[in-house]
Amino acid sequence: MHEKSGLTLVEILTVIAIIALLTGILIPAVTAVKNAAKDVKQAGQLSTIELALTAFKNDYGDYPPSAWNSGSIYAGGQKLTEALLGWDLLGFHPGSAWNWEGKDAAGTLVYNNSPANLSERKGPYLESGTQYAFTLNDLFGSALFTRNGANTYVLCDVFGRTKVAVSGGTAKAGAPILYYKADPSGKTINTIYDDEDNITIIQVKELVDGVTTPFDENAFYDCIRDPKIKAAVWPYNPSSYILISAGADGVYGTGDDIRNFGN
Repeated sequence: MHEKSGLTLVEILTVIAIIALLTGILIPAVTAVKNAAKDVKQAGQLSTIELALTAFKNDYGDYPPSAWNSGSIYAGGQKLTEALLGWDLLGFHPGSAWNWEGKDAAGTLVYNNSPANLSERKGPYLESGTQYAFTLNDLFGSALFTRNGANTYVLCDVFGRTKVAVSGGTAKAGAPILYYKADPSGKTINTIYDDEDNITIIQVKELVDGVTTPFDENAFYDCIRDPKIKAAVWPYNPSSYILISAGADGVYGTGDDIRNFGN
């Protein structure tokens, strides 16, 4: 008589059930660790941007503006990028009038790559920042059609969700970082910060993603309100600026947003 060898059907099913159980436990845990690591990396990127903005302010006496330019999609996110990297990523030109065409107040192009022009520039203030810089056309393509400013750059967060074509291959780009400059002379939360400073970026992203962001006017002001101040509805960072990443889900105004203010 030969002894039976191998596993019985019951034993095999038991092993499969144990593996499935362990997988169900481990996959969410691993995902949570990866997400936490990305959150830390994103917070680090915002800290680096803050240092760069301090350097910009030291040179020019103020932070860059963020107001949306009517008639174009040139808004806070692009002006942040122009300040820290340059309109063409070759450094900031002090003659800039902060418009989508890269021109001065007289309508003359102030960004070109001549040696004389480059010597007049400052920065780039953000070292290695170009790895996160993409044009809106890179990110959103045909959704922009021929809108003014479609080929201007924005700094994107570290949550690479969109595959874009770059020279020599492809890259993963996150969502544009929203930048709002405070008006310290304001006496109310909505005169210190303007929720429309990045409205064009948000709207185009909504169009492409097919997701209506919860980050409307009311949600914006609720988000930036400092709850510790009871005497008035008052924002965080009323004398400087706020930065917002859409977080891992790529949607502005949700609980996983990474910001340079609040908790």
